[in-house]
Amino acid sequence: MDVVLYRPEIPQNTGSIARTCAATQTPLCIVGEPSFEISDRRARRAGLDYWPYVPLCSFATWESYQSERRPRKIWAFTKWGSLPYYQAPFSIDDAILFGGETQGLPLSVLETIPESQHLFIPMVCDEVRSLNLSNSVSIALYEARRQLRLDEGVAVRIRPPLNRTVS
Repeated sequence: MDVVLYRPEIPQNTGSIARTCAATQTPLCIVGEPSFEISDRRARRAGLDYWPYVPLCSFATWESYQSERRPRKIWAFTKWGSLPYYQAPFSIDDAILFGGETQGLPLSVLETIPESQHLFIPMVCDEVRSLNLSNSVSIALYEARRQLRLDEGVAVRIRPPLNRTVS
């Protein structure tokens, strides 16, 4: 599965997404020209020292991403999606696509993806316009991993309970 960012705008979000991709060994594909350099110190700081572990690739155009990576399905995340993210039947060969923080995905990209693959993350409060991009990527990626059972058998570190004094 690919995490695809179309023209990301905020280096800290991209750094945080890169950290999640490093932790899960998920390819991070950046399409188009981001509004910052990946070497930007804010992106590097948000990704801490995990950048060497990020399977990172970049593509000049949306068409070049599609022709080179050839995902089975592309799931486009948009607040106007027709399906909640948890109802998407993800596959290991899919891509989850997110637009830039202020612009979202352009119509020219959305039109290349069937509307049945336009997903949204439900929000209860109508006054909230959107979720943070890095949070949205985490929600989507971990739901896909849950469905695909990719984390089964992964060793989980369990902390011992806190010593508490009850009076």
